[in-house]
Order: sequence, then C-alpha cells, then structure tokens
Amino acid sequence: MRITFLGHAGLHIETRFGTILCDPWKNPAYFASWFPFPDNTWLDWDKYGDVDYLYVSHLHKDHFDPQLLSQHVSKTATVLLPDYPVDDLRRELDRLGFARFCPAKNGQVLQHGGLRMLVQALRSPADGPLGDSVLAVSDGTARVLNQNDARPTDLDPIIEFGPFDVHFLQFSGAIWWPWAYELPPAAQRSFGESKRANGLDRAARYVRAVGARHVVPSAGPPCFLDEELFALNDVAKDNANTFPDQTVFLRYLRRHGIPGGQLLVPGAVIELDGGHCQVRWPMDPAEAMRPFTDKSRYLRSYADRMRPIIEAERRRWGAPDVDVLAELKNWFEPLLKLADGIRAGIASPVLLRVTGEEPIVIDFPAGEVRRYDDESCRYEFTVDGQLIRRLIADHQVDWVNSLFLSMRFRARRVGQYNEYLYTFFKCLAPDRLMYAEGWYASQRDDEVDIQLNDWIVQRRCPHLQGDLGKFGKTDGETLTCTVHGWQFDLATGRCLVSDAPEHRLRSRPACPAADAVSTAT
Repeated sequence: MRITFLGHAGLHIETRFGTILCDPWKNPAYFASWFPFPDNTWLDWDKYGDVDYLYVSHLHKDHFDPQLLSQHVSKTATVLLPDYPVDDLRRELDRLGFARFCPAKNGQVLQHGGLRMLVQALRSPADGPLGDSVLAVSDGTARVLNQNDARPTDLDPIIEFGPFDVHFLQFSGAIWWPWAYELPPAAQRSFGESKRANGLDRAARYVRAVGARHVVPSAGPPCFLDEELFALNDVAKDNANTFPDQTVFLRYLRRHGIPGGQLLVPGAVIELDGGHCQVRWPMDPAEAMRPFTDKSRYLRSYADRMRPIIEAERRRWGAPDVDVLAELKNWFEPLLKLADGIRAGIASPVLLRVTGEEPIVIDFPAGEVRRYDDESCRYEFTVDGQLIRRLIADHQVDWVNSLFLSMRFRARRVGQYNEYLYTFFKCLAPDRLMYAEGWYASQRDDEVDIQLNDWIVQRRCPHLQGDLGKFGKTDGETLTCTVHGWQFDLATGRCLVSDAPEHRLRSRPACPAADAVSTAT
C-alpha cells in the first residue's frame, strides 16, 4: 500500500485493488480565513483526482472542497458514503456530478472490489455539521486508519478491524473558543492553555487505544493568512495557542513514551508492506521542513501569494441590500416552532449585533425574532453586516460551518458553554433541526458503572456517550471527558460546562469510608 499525503486531511491511497482519495482540500475555507498548512497548491490535483474511490468524511469546508472536487476529481469514482441521518453530503456530491455511491453501513465491514473497509459515522448534533466519520482500509498488505478530525466514542469496531500499520488523526484546534470571545487577556490565555493541553491529551489517548505502528498527525492545523487573523498562527510554539502544528504533537508523543510518530508534508509518500514502512519526501528534507523551522517567514511568503485570493473573496462578500430583521424572522421563526427541546436548552434571548443594522434578538423562550428591547441576554454575537447578508443570500443552513469557524465575529456570554445554541445555528433547515431534536430526546442514562481512581461513575459520558473508561480523567473531585473536554463535579454529579439537567453524571466514592465522609459533609 502506498499513501501520498496531500495536506491537512487529504490522502491518496494506492492499494492492490484500486485508489482512494480522501478529503482533498486546497482552496481557502470559511470566508477565506483557513488555508492548508503547509501550502499544497503545487500538487498535481488532476493526477490525484483520477481515482477509483472518493471518501469525503463530512461537510466541513476544510474536508469538502467543492471547487477542487468539481474541477479535478473523476466523476466515475465510487463514493464511499458514511451512514448519516440527513442526506446533505450525498446531495452536495450529487450536485457536483458524482453518481456512483456505495453506502457504508455504520460500523460494519464493507467488502468492495477486493478491499476491506469500515466507515464509522458519528451522528450526534455536536459531530461536525451533524456528522463526522472514520475510514479504515485493508488490502491484505497493510491496514490504515484515517480518523481525520472525528472523535469516535465507541472504538470497539475500529480496534476489531485492526491492528493498524498507520493511524492518521487530528491533534490541533478547530474551534473559535476562546479567541472570538471578549475576555480579559489573562483569561484567554488560561482557557487557551487548557484547550491546547486537552486536545493533545485526547489525541494521545486515541493513539494509545488504537495502537498503530506509525502515527501521522493530520487534519490540522490550518493557517491564517489574512492580516486580521495572522496572530492566530502558532509561530512561537506558545502553550496558550490552540493551533499547535505537527511538530508539537510529535514531541508530545515522544515525551509520553509513545513511539512511531511520523511527520509528513504535502507530496510525501509513505509505503507500507508487511509491517515495514518507508517514507519518501517530495523535495530536499531541509526545504520540506521550512514551514516548521522558519515558520514566520514561510507564512508571510505564503500570505503574499494568497493575498489576491483573499481580496477576491472579500469582494464576494458583498450581497444585495436586504431587510436583515425581516429575512431572519421569516427564516428562523418556523424553525423555532420545531425546536422545543433546543429552545428550552438555550432558555435565553440571544443578541445579534449586525454592523449597519439595528440590534436583533433571537428570543428562544418566546420563539420569535425581533428588535432588541434592551433586555438582558446571556449570549451575544457581533458580526459584520456583509457576512450576515452573504449568509442570507446563500441561505447557509450551517452557520458553524461558515461563520463561526471563520473566526470573523466577536462573542460574549454569561455562564458556561451552551451546546444547544450552536446546534441551532448548524441546523437552520427543518430536516436538520428535527433530527437534532429527536437525537436529544432519545438520550438515556447509561446503566453500566466503572471505577476511575477513587470514584465509581457511569461508563458513558452524559454529554455524547463517550467511553469514560478510555477517555475519562479525574483530578480530585473533577472528572473530565477528554473527547469534548466536558467536566463534571464527582461529589454532586453536576455538569460544570452546562446547566442542562440531562447532563448530570452518576457518581459515588469507590470505598465505603470515603462514602461516609462524603455523606457527612
């Protein structure tokens, strides 16, 4: 088996039974905020697009690049289609001209053309744009796991498919917290340090659980080439930066005694055969390493090359003048009527400050969109009016996968993170919203208990059912589920990042003596 790394989460896999193209991305994403790091525009995309199979893990724009797929990828390719609850991914690929689809039943081994494959789809509202997925492939000479940026909570089907020769996975940030929030600098740094540490720890836990011979950090970080966002790049290897690059994670693995880490750059080839691994670089190794050894200068040069593209994208933001309040009222209010559970979870008006417009309130308790009336709002967003009008003109049904990941907004909140709020903004279409409502309603408490150090807790995280036996970490009376970083107070079971009662953890001290002390206090 031969795998060419195409940058970010992009892979070109050559097997005995055909070729597979995974998540190819080269064009800027999220209002030209994200670019692949290192630069991969020089690759021969027509060559890598002439394949037998196409796998797009999910619809996030750094994995689903419609321009690249339209211009460079063979429409005769068979699409390996994850088993998602809504058909958005299939519809988008069908619109681009792909007609051969091979639906992959969730978590079941698929035999196709001599290949053994497994696609595990994550289907919770918090996973990607209502979904993310993992691909495992075996051709008899090697097994590869492409986890991209998915966070599977059930590893049993994946481990059963192995053992794996190489494991590709995300390790770096892909979220706007805490940098888009109006926080004191010291608080931003503190939250950033925690976010970075949790991301590295979570990725290392997946690496240990999978146990592949070789580990390749991938699916991030992006780089930020617009001058407004350039400071987000981790040029100085700052422990508070949530976008560490591949070299940071490889050092983290070495410090924690995990072998097999491998750095790849776009165009690098990894050859696997019977447990043996050989890497070929696309250029002189010193030149290939320049994005990491001379990062600031490399990014500045990259930004100069991409400036015309950023400027062209900015010109596209302009949209016809519309009555923003009327448009959002007509769009959102029918959705709010379908969202009883999500509205109850948000339980507050949300203030939307759009430049050039009167402030707008999305009143979740009342189920209406109206002018702001100086009332108290727990959540507040400030957005350039051009971007909001573009979202309206394009009828973007997932603002997480367009606006929020762009980092081109400011936010405030009182209290903890609210998952329901961002779920609403990624479900701005009836089918998406009804699925999310049903998913939340279907969640039930897990009846199996496990022991974590001095505590007995339910095995599955109340948030998204992550296996706490693999991803739970205790520190005193605090439990952290490292899949998504949610924390719980072990003494009370109270969720520390959400006020929602359904997120309460079942927990008790492991020994009777400790239990007696806990009861007495």
